[in-house]
Amino acid sequence: MKFNDFTYERPDIEKIEKQLQKLTSDLRQASTFQEAKPILDQVNEIGVHFATMATLCAVRNSIDTTDAFYEEEQNFFDENSPKYVNAINEYYKVLVKLPYRKELEEAYTKQFFTITEIQLKSFDSAILEELTEEAKLVTEYSKLMASAKIEFDGKINNLSQMTVYANHPDRAVRKAAELKKVEFMESIEEKVDSIYDKLVQVRTKMAKKMGYENYVDFGYYRLGRSDYNSKDVAGYRKQVVEFVVPIAKTIIENQAKRIGVSDFKSYDIPIFYSDGNPNHGKSKDELVEGAKAFYSALSKETKEFFDFMVEHDLMDLETKPGKAGGGYCTLIDAYKAPFIFSNFNGTMGDVDVLTHEAGHAFEVYTASKLLPVSDVYWPTLEACEIHSMSMEFFAYPYMDFFFETDSKKYRFKHLSESITFIPYGVCVDEFQHYVYENPNATPQMRKRKWRELEKKYTPWKNYDHISYYEEGNYWHRQSHIFSEAFYYIDYTLAQVCAFQFLLLDRKNHEQAFKKYYDLCKLGGSLSFVSLLKEVGLKNPFEEGSLKEIMPQIEEVLKSLEV
Repeated sequence: MKFNDFTYERPDIEKIEKQLQKLTSDLRQASTFQEAKPILDQVNEIGVHFATMATLCAVRNSIDTTDAFYEEEQNFFDENSPKYVNAINEYYKVLVKLPYRKELEEAYTKQFFTITEIQLKSFDSAILEELTEEAKLVTEYSKLMASAKIEFDGKINNLSQMTVYANHPDRAVRKAAELKKVEFMESIEEKVDSIYDKLVQVRTKMAKKMGYENYVDFGYYRLGRSDYNSKDVAGYRKQVVEFVVPIAKTIIENQAKRIGVSDFKSYDIPIFYSDGNPNHGKSKDELVEGAKAFYSALSKETKEFFDFMVEHDLMDLETKPGKAGGGYCTLIDAYKAPFIFSNFNGTMGDVDVLTHEAGHAFEVYTASKLLPVSDVYWPTLEACEIHSMSMEFFAYPYMDFFFETDSKKYRFKHLSESITFIPYGVCVDEFQHYVYENPNATPQMRKRKWRELEKKYTPWKNYDHISYYEEGNYWHRQSHIFSEAFYYIDYTLAQVCAFQFLLLDRKNHEQAFKKYYDLCKLGGSLSFVSLLKEVGLKNPFEEGSLKEIMPQIEEVLKSLEV
């Protein structure tokens, strides 16, 4: 069965609420593990069905944001998902207090119960109204960004399509394209500020209703974080300033020399070579064929996985009018089918999609066949990103499947940007901590803080007097800040872990891939730090971890330079 044949039907939320209420009552009466297990399995079936319909709706809505049917269905989920969460929450309250919980943990994993307890710390029926409002605001932001119709190069472009010009070897074209993007962003600046201000206020209101001082701890719980806190993250950010920012600064300085630009500006950052960036020059179908060859060569497990993705049309990759921006991987639970969404734009980023998002897809394809309950198919987000970012590195030896002549250029640019990304990622994180620790800050105060943090983490950014950026608005383009507070640093934590796979892969490929596959099989059955410990990866939060890892990565980078 192909993706377009997957059946969508709007869930009957009232029926589901009644079913969960009855099962919760039955669970209260269950005196043994044997009596409770069928109840847990029924609840999981309900959850799988609801999640499947929600995901099908979200995917089809993002493929075409102008489709009136799925727009209406998305509104339904925005309004009613909190009701489902409320009903499942009442069930969780009973579940975590069962006297035979140890037996249940053995059957469903201890981490499932950890997640459940965190859910109870981050949800209550008292915040249903705020959750609905939050979902609507996030959808409003997504639609606003997807509405871009930018006239450039004789075409009408969305934001994703403008990326082609950001990577243009002609500096005048890059600058002109950047100014056109800024023109669009300035036209929606007040709306974006308003949406974000409302998001901060509604999230703060939720946190206070739940008994928290502000949104920070509450936001961490909403992300399922159980084994580190904001102090650990702050310590990690200090390591980044000390051990990553200097390397990133050198990369940028060398880049300016390589492309022959003495007055390096922000719109020069995407360009690594004076004769142009790595260019695959291939159609979507040709890139997918390249990916098929890569996954077939990598392992029998990855071959089986990618053949499944192609056979069932589980990728929507090309950009088109009305399509939401960005890219993601999700799971259509009932079919145990991952789905990859993206916006190909002719840049090397197209190749990254077929490694990064497919890394996510491979993990959940693997874990969903092995783990007992859908709640632990995925790990928490920072661990999820290890699978995707590591797959990017496993693809290095196979880049000839994607590029005709630019494989070497790709590897050097990709690793360079993997390093320079980390300071930006932690900049986003510290900004969000400021915002939610100071929820009454005005939009202007937030913008000043953003610009201050940019100078701390990315001191090489020179916006060439573009006032929109100089005033601290660049973060308006970062969707994660709106959709999932505190998520973005997860990419940087995962990057540090993925670097370790790169280092090991260069020494012993078989050992590296085995460790990676073992990590995928564990899915979300353990917490982030426990997963690292289980497969023998260094914890980024530990003092000295970046001091040890980054010099080795810098040496790899030097060996790849072309």
